[in-house]
Amino acid sequence: MEQYIINGGCELHGSVPISGAKNAALGILPAVFLCQDTCRIENLPQISDVHNMLDILSSMGAHIRYLNKNAVEINTAHAQNLPTPYEMVRRLRASYYLIGALLGRFGKAEVALPGGCDFGFRPIDQHIKGFEALGATVQITEGGIVQAEAKEGLVGDSVYLDVVSVGATMNIMLAAVLAKGQTVIENAAREPHIVDLANFLNTMGADITGAGTDVIKIRGVERLRGCTYSIIPDQIEAGTYLALATATGGEVTVTGVIPKHLESITAKLSEMGAEVIEEDDSVTVRRSKNERLHRINVKTQPYPGFPTDMQPQFGVLLSLADGTSILTEGIYDNRFKYVNELRRMGAVATVDGRIAVFEGVEHLSPAPVRAPDLRAGAALIMAGLVAEGITVIDEVRYVERGYEDIVKKLRAIGADIRLVSHPDGEMLERAN
Repeated sequence: MEQYIINGGCELHGSVPISGAKNAALGILPAVFLCQDTCRIENLPQISDVHNMLDILSSMGAHIRYLNKNAVEINTAHAQNLPTPYEMVRRLRASYYLIGALLGRFGKAEVALPGGCDFGFRPIDQHIKGFEALGATVQITEGGIVQAEAKEGLVGDSVYLDVVSVGATMNIMLAAVLAKGQTVIENAAREPHIVDLANFLNTMGADITGAGTDVIKIRGVERLRGCTYSIIPDQIEAGTYLALATATGGEVTVTGVIPKHLESITAKLSEMGAEVIEEDDSVTVRRSKNERLHRINVKTQPYPGFPTDMQPQFGVLLSLADGTSILTEGIYDNRFKYVNELRRMGAVATVDGRIAVFEGVEHLSPAPVRAPDLRAGAALIMAGLVAEGITVIDEVRYVERGYEDIVKKLRAIGADIRLVSHPDGEMLERAN
């Protein structure tokens, strides 16, 4: 078992290059199945979720060749429509995109229900609604296998999503690009990685308009071709480092970003008292650690609202703010597991359903903690870097799912953090 050992209390200074977007990559990689050709994917983040997805593609007959650390060539000419390996799929929430991609190419898909972080019930009913509108029959077996088939082929239709769903929007796009006729997705999600998936599919020869708005139109084409494509920078990774600098004090610049994607995050950092400086492809946050953060209220919403994946990081900031702050989770249930860990470090917070109330304290204290999920793990790193003394974080495998070279990047801006292997896989002892 691996752990992070953090000696906190120092300001952070320097620049952080931002990697490719995790959520874009996990939609784009299954999309290569839609062509029988070679695709070159660049700016691919080196994270465990991407490695797992590539392993799944390889197990289904895709030929994968690394060109460098962040670029791969994937040839799917001889890919087969095989049942996806359960042990691989259960580690990866985004594996459900294989359903849309396999339906689009083969007219049939058999994929185990996905795994990933556990922060509440995340149904795929809107995905199924879209597939059925295009002419597929879908059933879920007692063993948790999604079986989808379009015996007569997929045919475009209108789909109104009952709730704004990123996953359903992307999955329906994947299924519809080779369908006959036009598909219209109404009440579609608008996140940057949806636009990135649409741009990738269009580069392969698809005909998609409206991505980034709440109405997306997909006109089916007969075939797609290989292409070269570079993934957008990761909005959440960038936001995490900006929040880190706000928490610790100092001055940190994230480079290679799209500042517009960060507006909902940087607006809240400014409201809390940080100085935010935007350039063409970089954002800098500057703050003196001697000044208390201002209290604010935050509610997570679909893009362009405040992202749910930044909610735990802001929970740390609100723990340190001067006064009472309210954090409302508008997307998922049960995403406040990290609050118990913050309490171990001296945070004063109460949770009632989707609402957490933070009474800001002047400082956090080091403690042994455990990451309950990916973004919560990033939040606990933030807390450890703020607290003066040694903090030990268990279950860091969650963090490795979504942040490339996080220890290396943090050390480069002055953080004292190490990744260590705990002998014999023994869990860290701590008080209950």
